[in-house]
Amino acid sequence: MSPALMKMWISFVAMGFMFISVLTVYFTRFKVNNTIIRGILNTVAFLLIVFAGLIIFYVVFSGPVPEQ
Repeated sequence: MSPALMKMWISFVAMGFMFISVLTVYFTRFKVNNTIIRGILNTVAFLLIVFAGLIIFYVVFSGPVPEQ
């Protein structure tokens, strides 16, 4: 698999993390009443969005992939 294709799949993983984070926050806000579970799920969502941001930062600033 070429490096450019690997970077594409890595960026798709980051977008998936963002989507899961949004779903988790939505679920937590409207469906969960327990404060402890809300805190845990919100923390998980926050960590996912931070990790996704770091992945996108890596993909964007690692530069173009040279042709082979």
